[in-house]
Amino acid sequence: MMDILLNSATTERRAALRENGRITEIFIERPDQERIAGSIYKGRVKDVLPGMQAAFVDIGREKNGFLYRDELVGYKLLQEPYEEKEKRSISEFITEGQIVIVQVMKEEFGQKGARLTENISLSGKYTVYLPEGGYIGISKKMNEEHRESWRSWAGELLSEQEGVIIRTICETLPSQIVAEDIEYLREDWKHIAARAEEKRAPSMISQDGGIVERLLRDYPLESIQQIIVDHLPDVQHIKRLLRYEEKDMGKVIHYKGYENLFSREGVEKELEKALKPRVWLKNGGFLMIEKTEALTVIDVNTGRFTGKNDLTETIRKTNLEAAEEIAAQLRLRDISGIIVIDFIDMKKEAHKEEVMAVLQTALKKDRTKTNVTGMSTLGLVEMTRKKTRKGLAESLFQTCGFCYGTGRRLSEEALAYRTERYIHEYREMEAEAIVLELPNRVYEWLHQNGSSLLETWKHRYPFSIYLVSGREGEEISIRFAGEKAEAQKRANSSGKQQKNRD
Repeated sequence: MMDILLNSATTERRAALRENGRITEIFIERPDQERIAGSIYKGRVKDVLPGMQAAFVDIGREKNGFLYRDELVGYKLLQEPYEEKEKRSISEFITEGQIVIVQVMKEEFGQKGARLTENISLSGKYTVYLPEGGYIGISKKMNEEHRESWRSWAGELLSEQEGVIIRTICETLPSQIVAEDIEYLREDWKHIAARAEEKRAPSMISQDGGIVERLLRDYPLESIQQIIVDHLPDVQHIKRLLRYEEKDMGKVIHYKGYENLFSREGVEKELEKALKPRVWLKNGGFLMIEKTEALTVIDVNTGRFTGKNDLTETIRKTNLEAAEEIAAQLRLRDISGIIVIDFIDMKKEAHKEEVMAVLQTALKKDRTKTNVTGMSTLGLVEMTRKKTRKGLAESLFQTCGFCYGTGRRLSEEALAYRTERYIHEYREMEAEAIVLELPNRVYEWLHQNGSSLLETWKHRYPFSIYLVSGREGEEISIRFAGEKAEAQKRANSSGKQQKNRD
């Protein structure tokens, strides 16, 4: 069972998922970080690319959306053998300038526009309604007899072009309640279609409900034990989404305490841990998680765990615990893209297989799609995790202007020698003096540790050098070059100053 914790009383809205007492996922939503996945737009086709079997669609945003042939209603509903259907060009289904109603499948990232689909889906409490899906999907978790019964029932309820996905929870529900859910969504679609008729392209015609609706859509209601919310309007909104059914409304708890909900429930501490590169394992080992531009590297270390007598067993136990924790950290931090895991080297093939099995099993708890390769002879595992939104670190951190996200910056000594090279470029100038502005930390280093370097400059160059501080970062610049009296005057007016050569 799981709990949803919704901290939405302030401008930044946050939610956390707690499973069996442990925080497994954290979500953050800000006004300036608009999420458009799930929103529906009226767009205009700007360009059709048969070579890519895709089209660019103007949906009124800075970047055009990207629509693949396989996401077109006309292509999906085409009744042809797969081999023949695959040969069809996107140009047969869509043309430049055409008006289309599309839904965002995947958020914009970097220079990439939103991924779109013509196959609109509206999520309800028990079902997912597909206005033009032409498809009936039944949860595979139902037994076969019930699946066939629901398939037959839905076929009679829906028109030829409509589609629906019936969730697991429906297995024990009266068909009338499920029919009411579909009708509720059908009415929603009529309102959306009416708005689409009124608006001009490009424009948004239906916005995704945000963090509250996404959580209720993504996680089965029967698996949710309680929903703790600290904002009364959201409490009322959730109850409306739950159709005011008593059995479900009882799960919604309005938190009225003065202490921040995340602090009270221990989420803040978990959030702080999730932003640190080192993750301690229960047995004393640890993980180091480092993100680069191209991939994320996770290194497994035995740390304080030395075992008893058998080194092989110590390594095995550390890797097994690490496999479980890595899967948990991928979810919690929402790490995506290419991931390389460096397990501690194991000699026995049986131990490698055991670790891989544990990793694969742990990853099944993750709703986000993952793809894992086998373990190499060096103990490396390569995997990918689909990107659906910004990761936790991307949402909360910004790239450092000094170290450019590397976590390192040039030392004061290195910058002092860079200053010398900068001065050296002016060795032939005819001015009597120059005034250089340095980063504060470099100025301090030169006067505490760089006296010999200052003395070298004094004898090497034919002009006087005045150093002033006042900058952050790593930039070094010449403030003045000219007569010595004027240089001295300017240096004095800058506050901290040091004349290097008389």
